[in-house]
Amino acid sequence: MFSKKLLYWISKPVISTYANTMLKMDVQMHQQIPDGPKIIAANHPSTSDPFFVAAMLRQQAFILIKGLLFKVPIFGEYLHRSGHIPVAVGKGQMAVETAVDYLKAGHNVIIFPEGSLSPQEGGFHPSRTGVARLALLSGAPVIPVGIHLLRSRIHPIRSTIEGEIEYGRWYLSGPYNLTIGRPLQFTGDVEDRIRVRAVAVQVMSQIIALARESEMRLNQNPGKLSGTVQAF
Repeated sequence: MFSKKLLYWISKPVISTYANTMLKMDVQMHQQIPDGPKIIAANHPSTSDPFFVAAMLRQQAFILIKGLLFKVPIFGEYLHRSGHIPVAVGKGQMAVETAVDYLKAGHNVIIFPEGSLSPQEGGFHPSRTGVARLALLSGAPVIPVGIHLLRSRIHPIRSTIEGEIEYGRWYLSGPYNLTIGRPLQFTGDVEDRIRVRAVAVQVMSQIIALARESEMRLNQNPGKLSGTVQAF
């Protein structure tokens, strides 16, 4: 764990400096983010989101990331050594169990409940159940986050990783709005599929509402200065 913390403290200023320099980052909170282990759950309009959300959090967090990206030379090794959690095809339960272990050890976890990038034309995918299982198994609060950016500034990329084609959408500069909601606490039986689905839907509904707030704020304040953080 020491090496993971070391890599975090080395990479944190690089990512934070980039976010504060290249993005017009506007963060607003309905409530201050609580101390202790928590699940940060956000929508996923760009491939860059995991790093920008982590920069916003300003605490070390371990991100559930598509397993294929761990196979990218150098970058994949960085993800592995940083302790981020691969979500491999057919091994979602293993990723959830690893994330629960992190939460029970007092760490933060970032998850994108849609399970893939949001639709390119805008909008959201339905939530998968991973975020619900994380919340019910760990007892940790879920902090919903709604992201909005300018789709016109997204740079689509196509790459081949070990023979598999991967499509990404990098957001390199421009307005990037986040709205952070109040903590959501859930209880229930993780074997109860109806309960699990209800929790997943509730979390995604909150994320969508917060993303709409981010969108409205961006439309009202197109010239917002970078680095703005406000609490309601």
